[in-house]
Amino acid sequence: MIILGLVLLVIGLVAGIGILWTIGVILLVIGAILWILGAMGHAVGGRRHYY
Repeated sequence: MIILGLVLLVIGLVAGIGILWTIGVILLVIGAILWILGAMGHAVGGRRHYY
């Protein structure tokens, strides 16, 4: 999810499409939150690790 967010963020910046940039930022934030929760040992959505 973090990689997809980065890709959309870069495409949005290069192409000048604001909605892709916004979606990329949102996916980056959600991916980082899930990654931190998984690293702390909390099971999120029935999964202990997100890859």
